[in-house]
Amino acid sequence: MRTYNILIIILLLAISPYGYSAETQEITVYRSPNCGCCSGWIKHLQEHQFSVIDIKTNNVDKLKQKHGITDKLASCHTAIVDGYVIEGHVPASDIKRLLSEKLDVVGLTVPAMPVGTPGMEMGNRKAPFSVLTFDKNGKTTVFKHYDNY
Repeated sequence: MRTYNILIIILLLAISPYGYSAETQEITVYRSPNCGCCSGWIKHLQEHQFSVIDIKTNNVDKLKQKHGITDKLASCHTAIVDGYVIEGHVPASDIKRLLSEKLDVVGLTVPAMPVGTPGMEMGNRKAPFSVLTFDKNGKTTVFKHYDNY
């Protein structure tokens, strides 16, 4: 019985809240070579079992245009994971939820650079923010709202 309980505990520890195993998920991040907050977001992703391919480029805007990221949706970096576009400081848990639910959207965005989002930590300062889905027509819906991340 004890061995069975230990196996159950190991299994539970290996599964994240959204059904993903502890295995890493590859994500490609495109960012300016001079952006410090992007490094903070990448570290956040790595801490949540993402394997990050970090591409530093001066042409992030061209990638944003290709994927329909308007000024209203834009932030400082753009990532691609499993065919989805992730714009800005989206929490890793929301990316994992998107991948698990397989929504029919282009991706997720946290427009601008709200204080307190992953990579934008500034002590105890935290601004409320929303993670939005967006489709190919630019229509957005609130995926998750944070009053205090």
